[in-house]
Order: sequence, then C-alpha cells, then structure tokens
Amino acid sequence: MEETGKKREIERLVRYLQTRDDNALRAFIDELQPYDLGEIFFELNGIHRRRFLTVLQPEEIALLLEELEPSEQKEVIEALGPAKTASVLNLMSSDDAADLLGKLDDPEAQHLLRDMQREEAERVRDLLRYPEDTAGGLMTHEYVSVYNHFTAEEAISHLRKEAPSAETIYYVYVTDKARHLVGVVSLRDLLIAPPATYIRDIMYERVISAPVDMDQEQVAALLVRYDFLAIPVVDAENRLLGIITVDDIIDVLIEEAQEDISNLSAAGPTDKGAFVPPLRSAGRRIPWLLLLLLIGMMTANLLGLFQKTIELLPVLTVFMPMIAGMTGNTATQSLAIIIRALANNQLGRTNYRKVIRQEGTVGIIIGIFCSTLIIVMVALWKQSVALGVVVGLSLFCTLLIGTLVGTLIPLLLNKLNIDPTVASGPLITTLNDVISLMVYFGLATFFIHQLL
Repeated sequence: MEETGKKREIERLVRYLQTRDDNALRAFIDELQPYDLGEIFFELNGIHRRRFLTVLQPEEIALLLEELEPSEQKEVIEALGPAKTASVLNLMSSDDAADLLGKLDDPEAQHLLRDMQREEAERVRDLLRYPEDTAGGLMTHEYVSVYNHFTAEEAISHLRKEAPSAETIYYVYVTDKARHLVGVVSLRDLLIAPPATYIRDIMYERVISAPVDMDQEQVAALLVRYDFLAIPVVDAENRLLGIITVDDIIDVLIEEAQEDISNLSAAGPTDKGAFVPPLRSAGRRIPWLLLLLLIGMMTANLLGLFQKTIELLPVLTVFMPMIAGMTGNTATQSLAIIIRALANNQLGRTNYRKVIRQEGTVGIIIGIFCSTLIIVMVALWKQSVALGVVVGLSLFCTLLIGTLVGTLIPLLLNKLNIDPTVASGPLITTLNDVISLMVYFGLATFFIHQLL
C-alpha cells in the first residue's frame, strides 16, 4: 500500500469509527488484505484501535494477529482480554498460535491454553514442545492425509470434510494405519484417477520429508531445492507429525538473511531491525568493537616498528589507506561469495580445496592487474619507479592474502560447525589492515636503500 493511499484509507477508517457507521466500516474491512489490516491498525490511536477491534470478527482478528510482530500481538491481546483472545486462538493455525504463545510469559500462555478448546489447546501444546528453530517448531497440524487402502473416491470424500481446516491441499499425504508416512499423491492425480483406483496404486512412494528435529535452515534448503509448496515432518519412526508450508519457509529465509547480515556487520542478530533498545544494541556491538580495538592497537604498535622507515620516507603514508582499503575490499568480496555458496549448499567439505584454488587464482589475477596499474601510476606521479614497484608489489601480496583470508575464515568456521557469518566483515577487514600494513612497510624497509 503506497504511503498516500494508506493515509487516505486511514482517514476513511477514522471517519467511519467516529461516526459509528458500522455498515460502511464493515464494507471497508471486507476490502482489506490481512497485511493491510495490520498496517492500518497500528496507525490508529488507542481509542480507535479498541473500537476497531470490537467491529472485527474473531476470524479477522486471527488473521490480523498472524500478520503482527510479537510486541504488537501482545498489545492486541491485552485489548481483547483473556476470554476473547482464547476464542481467537482457536481460529488461528496451530503453528501461528504456538508462535504467539511461545512469546508470552509462561503463566499467561498457560492461562490462555486452559481457556481454549481442548482439541486446539492440545495441538498447540504439542507444537510448543519443539524448539522454534526446528522443523517441529515450524510445522502445523492443519494438513490432509489419507490411508493407503482408500480408493480415489473415498479420498476425495475425505478431502471435502477435512479441507476447510487445512492450510494446503495441493499435496495429500498417505499413511498406513500406524500413521507411518508411506507416500504422497497430488490433488491433480487424485481428481483424474478413476473412482475405484486405490491410493497405493497412484501415490509416489519416494517422499521427501523433514525429521522433526531438523534445523529450520535445512528445512528451507529442502523446499528451495525441490520447489515444494509444503513438506511433511516425521519422527524417528517415520510417523507423520505435521507439515511445513512455503509461507513459513519464506519467513525463515527472511529471518536467517537478516541474522546473517547482522552477524556480518558485527551488530548482532535482532528481530526488531533498527528499533532496538539502545543498551541492548550497544551490548551486542561492544564485544566485537573491543576485539577490533585490540587488533587496531596491534596495528598502531606495528607502525611504531616502522617509525624510522616512515621518517625517512614520509611519502609511504600517502598509500597506506589505499593498500589497507583494497585488501579489505577484496576480502569482503570473497567472504560474500563463500557465504552465499554455503547458504545455497553449493559447497561441501569435499570441494573446499577447489574453491580455495579458485579464489587464490582470482586473487593472483586481480593482484597482477591492480599492481601493474599502480606501478605505472606511482612511477608517473612520484617520478620514482622504485616506489611504484614497492607499492605495486605490496598491493599484489595483500590482495592475494586478503582474498585467501576472506575465503578461508568462513570455510574454517563451517568445518568447525560454527555459523560462518560470525566471520564478520569488520573483523576480516581489521585483520587485513594488520597484514597489509606489515607487508607494505616490511617491503619498504627491505628496499629502503633503493627508495632513498
């Protein structure tokens, strides 16, 4: 919704609320998508919000809650009161209800569960047993399954009864009497099959499924790899427990991308974007900054070792930012490539050597090109071929080293089963500052007589 359009919509809504024109208000609400409903709701003041909630049907409030952030959900729950909240939770998908209750204090969550319908409460309690970042924490119980001894006609009849409460019916999962997952049949194949055909004769027996304790990133990779709209979740004995739908996986991908970006920037993961309490945000950043500060002190000490060289040739300081900056840039480029390859499962531990050789070759090519260019530029600018050679040779070495550092650190962390995004850009850049300045002033000191 565009900003100007949203403003007009809010003005219309406020006018209806003030005049208590319920018919116009109902027609207005019927036109809104759940996302737009959430966007508009939090543009209203407190009085108008409470009045707005009284007009919404429980099903609409359930859709609204599914679109809101945890802090926003809590505000709506407080406005609704426990009894109405419980009735709304009964209408939400079990996975969304579990996510909501999982963010509340335990006493409050338990109180709401007691007020919910028994069957719905048991479904939610079952989901709350699993960590939220696993397949069990993502799955929903709102799915359709049939027995393998059903005929196509019996399966379609079963679908008519169960489909209204299911999140998706594009895939119909097939189980035996013990609830073991034995196959899957598409809705299309089910509809075109002769009525008397047994499900076991038209189902696909090779079913891609996710173990209940699989990490959410791995589940997302499965759906992306196979282009599924949903994936079944099974326990250790291959019993069907639930399904994960693609809309939940999209949320996972966004969450993981935001977390990786936060880690790469050394700002720490957050679920509130820029709107984080200052003390909390500073607490996440300070440990990284202290580490970078210590490395920076090492850089200062290193420059002290080369003080005599700098005094004899002050012109060397002119090229310090360029050497350090180029090294950090090439390292960050390599880091981004490796992180992306790891995230897309393009890299396994068997082909680490291949990618190291490839990035090393890239570093050599970049180093030769940039160092040749800088030798010519420095020789013409400072009228000194020797200075150009020292700067160019330093740049070649540091670009190669920077490329390899940006490649090796994420690979090493991944091999140690540590999230490679913790190899943040600022850390690699600071390390490369130390290395590049050591190489630069080391070579200048070695060739000091030729430079003088």
